[in-house]
Amino acid sequence: MQLTRAPAPSVRRLAHAAVVAAVAAATAGTTSPALADKDNQGDPPAVSEKEVPTPPVAKEVSTRPEDTSTKRVGLEMSTYTDTDHVTVVTPSVTASVDNVTQGASLSGHYLVDVVSAASVDIVSTASGRWSEVRQAGGLEGTYKPHETGVTVAGAVSSEPDYLSWTVGGQFTQDFNEKNSTLLVGYGYGHDTVGYHFTPFSVFSRIVQSSTISVGLTQVMNRSTVASVALDLNIENGDQSKPYRYIPMFSPAEASQAQNGASIDWVTLHRLPERPAEQLPLNRERYSATGRLAHRFDGSTLRLEQRLYVDSWLMVASSSDLRWIFDFGRRFEVWPHLRLHLQNGVNFWERAYVSSSSTSIVLPEFRTGNRELGPLATETGGGGVKIFLGKAGNPKSLSIALHVDGSYTSYLDDLYITARSSILGALILEGEL
Repeated sequence: MQLTRAPAPSVRRLAHAAVVAAVAAATAGTTSPALADKDNQGDPPAVSEKEVPTPPVAKEVSTRPEDTSTKRVGLEMSTYTDTDHVTVVTPSVTASVDNVTQGASLSGHYLVDVVSAASVDIVSTASGRWSEVRQAGGLEGTYKPHETGVTVAGAVSSEPDYLSWTVGGQFTQDFNEKNSTLLVGYGYGHDTVGYHFTPFSVFSRIVQSSTISVGLTQVMNRSTVASVALDLNIENGDQSKPYRYIPMFSPAEASQAQNGASIDWVTLHRLPERPAEQLPLNRERYSATGRLAHRFDGSTLRLEQRLYVDSWLMVASSSDLRWIFDFGRRFEVWPHLRLHLQNGVNFWERAYVSSSSTSIVLPEFRTGNRELGPLATETGGGGVKIFLGKAGNPKSLSIALHVDGSYTSYLDDLYITARSSILGALILEGEL
């Protein structure tokens, strides 16, 4: 319930009343010489209106508080395409409101993924090209008036056979004269996995996840900031793709399967059975991420290193470098390099074996997702950003272009041995 008070009297009327009262008080307590001699001198001459001083009029003062917030909006159009015949077009919009004096901020985003695919995995099952639309959005609010801050966030993502939502919170605490910041966070995710063109009420699986994060950011000196973060993610539920089927081989044929074996070879040598993918029902993920940012004269270097291991015995390393160069107050240009390496999960096989000739005996776990196998990805690219704002604040309006190319080597897989891809994004951001 919002309480309202009666409107205050006009400041102009209060000022006028005060002047009248002051003149009356002065007249009551003072006798002029002219009035004292009134009987002898007669009536005093009339005073001209022009000779009466006009009291100053007070200006009306607005009671509305000054708006110290910064409002920003961003529009982005990104496109991904690769040599496995997958294309993704993603328009998105972001908006944020920050009030530094009160320590509060609110941000949100919305995007649409338009996916078109005719990958080798689709072709190998005698399926044609398919298209799909995914929508996703989220909100995040932060309140940090002084050294202590709290953030809450939520997001939702929907596609024809998948529905996901997440909620989370984060606590931050500054100390050491705000040179150090401790972070503790928790997030919960709920995914509903379905089957294309089938209602969730007919077929669905639930996957739940919990994430615990701990981090520390340290200002090393006036030019350098470093941070480290530890994350634990626990997933429970069946994440197997119900439409992903796995070719099976006899032991003799499996030993002959070469890396990148063609669809024709697989079709000729596989066994008749083709079971659906089956993954373990739980997974624990552990990661440690370190970041370093250093400001040089005219440039900023950003480094990131992430180490990862999980209960499926996948071990991975991701290294990222971005060096941003300033050209005056209106241009930024940067190169970008990234390297990702990983081994395969402990149940990964290039060719899975049905071990009995008299009956079908399938491996307990099996997958056709090559992102769970051993691979290496090299990424290179860069971007440019132009600030278009007025001379006093050129960064109030900007346009940026990012382009990255990646090459992935699949070291132990059927159908393909490599994939090349390009990701580009055009971003327009401005203050309102």
